[in-house]
Amino acid sequence: MTGPVAFEPGRQLPTQFAIGIAQDFPNLAKRHADRSIADAQTGVARAALANARHHGAIGAGEAWILLWYAQQRAALTRDGLAQLQRLVAPARSTIASGSARPAQSLEIRRALIAMEDVLTAIEAEQNIAQAALVRYVSIADAEAIGPSPDLMVDVEQLRGTLVHNPEIAIADARSGRAEAMTDRAMADRRPDFGVSVNYGRRDGQFGDAVSVMGSVTLPIFTDRRQQPRIEAAEAEASAARAERDEQLRALEAQFAADVARWRSAVAQWERAQGELLPLARQRADLEMASYEAGRATLLDVIAARTALIELELEILERESAAALAATTLRLTYVEHRP
Repeated sequence: MTGPVAFEPGRQLPTQFAIGIAQDFPNLAKRHADRSIADAQTGVARAALANARHHGAIGAGEAWILLWYAQQRAALTRDGLAQLQRLVAPARSTIASGSARPAQSLEIRRALIAMEDVLTAIEAEQNIAQAALVRYVSIADAEAIGPSPDLMVDVEQLRGTLVHNPEIAIADARSGRAEAMTDRAMADRRPDFGVSVNYGRRDGQFGDAVSVMGSVTLPIFTDRRQQPRIEAAEAEASAARAERDEQLRALEAQFAADVARWRSAVAQWERAQGELLPLARQRADLEMASYEAGRATLLDVIAARTALIELELEILERESAAALAATTLRLTYVEHRP
């Protein structure tokens, strides 16, 4: 650049050292594809996070339902125990008066022990539900408070959310990422550009040198180089779309099964609540009236009262199943908007 041999390449000696900078300029399609891949990766991560929160909400809701009904069943069982214990004194009086056999007192004790066993099992279920709820709320000895859960759901409204379910959102995000990878592979068929600037330090009598160079990549032999990568990316994108469609079909089938379970549980609860419970209460009242009138034994009263308590517990179990099914539907089939 300077000196006696300036601009005479044939007379210049090799450069002692050189330093420079280079900058590549990928083609526009490649830059757009890289941006799309980054956005798709972000979308997959966000969808996965939303899905994890979604499953956490389902688990917490189901644990709350189980705990709430375990508390209700425990309270009902304690009340039933109190009712049976109030029959102990009349039984002893009846036996003392000679109106009943002494062995009948054993029947009362047997009924009390059976009810205590039921309470023990329910308390264990309550502890299990509390342990499950701690996983989501981090509160030891949690209690489920509030009104009874709603057993009804809007099936058609939930059906409309299936295509936006968090599970499908993940599949959509993965499919979008695969499409972006396909665009990136196709962008390799276009040339890229580059430019570099170098500064060369040489002997003082020759002066220093500066060079500027431009470059262009030539995507030659595309059938053997770029095309196989394009076909592989297209195959992955097709597989991602097929997997998304399969997940949607599986979700629709699972939704239909969950709706069927919910409808069955509600029907069983309504049948027991509307038909069996009034009959059991009527029987218990009639047996007590007959006992007071001297036409029934205390054993008849105990049997009717025990049957009523057991039926009330069964109805609570049926209601719990219906509430759990309804809650699972409402929490599982929700709409996800990124």
